[in-house]
Amino acid sequence: MNTTLWNRIGIVMGFFIGYAGVMHFVTPDFFNDLVPPWLPPSEVFWTYLSGVAEIVIALMLFVPSWRRRGALAAIALFVAVYPGNLYMAWDWRNEPLSEQLVSYGRLPFQFLFIWLAWKVAQATSDRDEPFVPGDVSLRG
Repeated sequence: MNTTLWNRIGIVMGFFIGYAGVMHFVTPDFFNDLVPPWLPPSEVFWTYLSGVAEIVIALMLFVPSWRRRGALAAIALFVAVYPGNLYMAWDWRNEPLSEQLVSYGRLPFQFLFIWLAWKVAQATSDRDEPFVPGDVSLRG
């Protein structure tokens, strides 16, 4: 297994997850619409909670000594938000075809993201040495 490659993929994944997390606070209405309205306590609560979780996971993916745990946390996150993707696909069933394709297209990609996070977790140990130039450690 090419450890360097998978660690770089973990860093790239961190940027994407971090960007998504920030966007939960920049455009919360978009994300609120993805939360099933029957889920307590409110759509806004789940939008902000998932945004914070994504930012924390992104930070974990950037740090070599936390990357494995960050990848495993990303898997948990991807599984946790999957019902929202299903709800989006159902809720957008009467939207224009282009929007329906976006909502349906998200469903299989979630499995790709889970697989990528799993490969990053497998390739990464919990050691604190940098894997690629630019990695930093919170230890020592």
